[in-house]
Amino acid sequence: MNDPDAARKMIAYDAGKKNLILAYILWFFLGSFGVHRFYMNRTFSGIMMALLHVISWITLVIAIGFAGFALLGIWWLIDAILIMGWVERHNMQLANHIG
Repeated sequence: MNDPDAARKMIAYDAGKKNLILAYILWFFLGSFGVHRFYMNRTFSGIMMALLHVISWITLVIAIGFAGFALLGIWWLIDAILIMGWVERHNMQLANHIG
């Protein structure tokens, strides 16, 4: 017995779910630009992370950039801990929304 509604829900879930491995790959390679935050629909903080990255490079000449990079590094490490919860929460909310 095939339920077309269940199949549609499964397709919608698969299309909208976030992948934990991809989130960590983005975090590791492009995390200082906040790309993993964009992937997790955390656009504002992703923009702030990217701006901090750019501003830190610009102000590196006058040594202020080191503080920006230190802050960025701490933020980056904290995100490593938070990503798993973000993905789980997003996927759970998506499943609840779809039904």
